[in-house]
Amino acid sequence: MNKEKIKLSLKGYAKVTPVKYQKLGDALLSVSSMITGYAVVDEIKWLALVSLAIGVVGKFLTNFFADADGDGIIDIEQ
Repeated sequence: MNKEKIKLSLKGYAKVTPVKYQKLGDALLSVSSMITGYAVVDEIKWLALVSLAIGVVGKFLTNFFADADGDGIIDIEQ
């Protein structure tokens, strides 16, 4: 059975975030930025605010995941 050594904690914000979670946060932010841009051009205020909030919160929350040994690579026990 594979177990990932990832912790979600407040202390993890300043530590190295695993690459998988960095990519997830960047993807959330970029997609939400595109949706926000579309919503602003078409004057859909609620969609712009919701997508911007989801992107920023998603990117912010991914920083709380910290790798156990601090190298940014998820370690799997085999």
